[in-house]
Amino acid sequence: MDETLHQILVKTRELSFKHRIRGLTIEKIADLLGVEKQVLQKYVKNKGDLIVQALEFERNSFKTIFDKNDFEGVNAIDILFTVSKELSIRFKDINPSLTAELRRYYPAVYKKHITDKYNFIFNKISINIEKGTQQKMYRSDLSVELIARLYIARLMDIHDPQLFPTEKFSFDLLFHYTIENFVRNIATEDGWAYYEIKKKSFNKGE
Repeated sequence: MDETLHQILVKTRELSFKHRIRGLTIEKIADLLGVEKQVLQKYVKNKGDLIVQALEFERNSFKTIFDKNDFEGVNAIDILFTVSKELSIRFKDINPSLTAELRRYYPAVYKKHITDKYNFIFNKISINIEKGTQQKMYRSDLSVELIARLYIARLMDIHDPQLFPTEKFSFDLLFHYTIENFVRNIATEDGWAYYEIKKKSFNKGE
């Protein structure tokens, strides 16, 4: 990716946490990003195009977690801890109001973003369940598709501000309990014992 475009998308992501989308124009966006309008328009056609590219950038940021980590032969529970740590760092500042605005003003773009995002997560969590079953960390009587879909549903719930107001529940807290309940429901006795040991190390920052 062109470095200038990369920086534009990084700054756009940061910008989206502070400003409402509806009132922003391409001129205002360029001003807030600290670039000339002509420079911005070399990379994006309009505000809608910038939003499309910014959402794709977010999805790719999630994918890089798996690109930079070699999970071949790694314990399935270790993978969950690694991914959850990365997610906490990268996505804890996402503003629920941003999601609401995208859903309202860019419904087709938002729908594609969510579909692509959760298809990717569904694939990765399905692989994790299969791996954990083979490693005897997870029970052997599980429906991979059902458990993966339930996991996706929980992820969607923790981003719902009506269910979990951000002023009461942090992303880190919600995501921690989502992972813990996920493992608790599918782990073998050995798997849960291993999870408890890893959780202590994880909480210490080891």
